[in-house]
Amino acid sequence: MSSLAIDLHKVTVMKGGKQLVSDIDWQVGVGERWVLFGPNGAGKTTLLQVISTYQFPARGTATILGERMGRTDVRQLRPRIGYVGPAPAALVRRHLPCKDVVITGLHASFVDTRWHSYTSADRESSRMRLEQMGVADLADRAFATLSEGEMKRVLIARALMAQPDLLLLDEPGTGLDLGAREGLIASLSALEEREKELTVVLVTHHVEEIPRGFESILILSEGRVRAAGSIRKMLTGETLSEIYGIPLTVSSLQGRYQATGSTLH
Repeated sequence: MSSLAIDLHKVTVMKGGKQLVSDIDWQVGVGERWVLFGPNGAGKTTLLQVISTYQFPARGTATILGERMGRTDVRQLRPRIGYVGPAPAALVRRHLPCKDVVITGLHASFVDTRWHSYTSADRESSRMRLEQMGVADLADRAFATLSEGEMKRVLIARALMAQPDLLLLDEPGTGLDLGAREGLIASLSALEEREKELTVVLVTHHVEEIPRGFESILILSEGRVRAAGSIRKMLTGETLSEIYGIPLTVSSLQGRYQATGSTLH
């Protein structure tokens, strides 16, 4: 098995004649936790779609979990990738109770449970995944009745159901209030303790959403890599000031980060 979960070399993605990302080189080791960071329009979601195998590069090579895109059957690869984002979330059958939403993740399926057979062990695993994300009490609630924060945590539990090798989280904190965001971040930090072999990529454009336990960062701007490596070394006020065009300062406390602008007098 390859020691790299993600290996991108000179990846370029085109749409409508425009380069969305250009010449991306990125290597992610098995079991690593990475943040994919940058402003809106930087190319984060486009790059995540490449990693999820739903977007093929126009140029360059993408090797995911040891399988090179273009030379492998992505239908066999996709069950090894848990993907949580707006696109898959829109496919969830919202009338289902949460325990059924989670268990359908076993087959990377969005249909009702009647289309597959599930064992008592599968149902117990569904319950455990909900508990792992701190929402075990929602098992019998219809998905449609949940708050946005609760939905995000149920969807991550669903993505974990098939025991993927790679988990991709596309801006899971979007739309959450402070309490819901902090609950989600705490659940993601706990993955470090329980899922040591799981490789995780978290997309965000807010440094405050970076959970403890995530140690590496790829910073994009205008479709290109601006920095890659240790969060402590790469997530600096100098880098963010250059990207956003305003003076910014980055501070950290107990493994969490904050970015603030200069106060005008």
